[in-house]
Amino acid sequence: MAFDLDKVRQIAERVAGSSGLEVVEVEVCGAGKHRMLRVFIDRPGALPAADRPDGVTHEDCSKFSREFGTIVDVEDALPGGSYVLEVSSPGLDRKLTKAADFERFRGQRVKLMTREPVNNNRHFEGKLESFENGKLLLDLSAARKKKMRPKEGAATKVEIELANVEKANLVPEI
Repeated sequence: MAFDLDKVRQIAERVAGSSGLEVVEVEVCGAGKHRMLRVFIDRPGALPAADRPDGVTHEDCSKFSREFGTIVDVEDALPGGSYVLEVSSPGLDRKLTKAADFERFRGQRVKLMTREPVNNNRHFEGKLESFENGKLLLDLSAARKKKMRPKEGAATKVEIELANVEKANLVPEI
């Protein structure tokens, strides 16, 4: 039986909003008896850091899980039998998917892959210097791994269109 992921996301956003949280990602994995509904939540404005407790708490996840799971079941938003609900924080290496993510995490180190090559490369790591008009500017000299840093004489900054970003994650500063 088919389900509407947008409906599930709308329920998640409604529940998260009532608790001062935001939905980072909603995904369904598996099939049949082995379906898993994963929801990643965060506290708006919380910057990921190992020494900062301002992200979501276990209590936030537990409360969200109870409320969200009940509504999903009552509204039959995930028809077709049982599923496992997993609610957690996006973690230190959270995915960046929306323009708001790139605006929020300016100044942080990111790792990304583009759909089309930029300067003959599809893999980049560096400090997100800015995000304006749908374009992000990365300082590649801030890459942690030596192999990701630009070669001697190469440009140390690169501008990438958000529409060209296939996958992006924060790189934890540990």
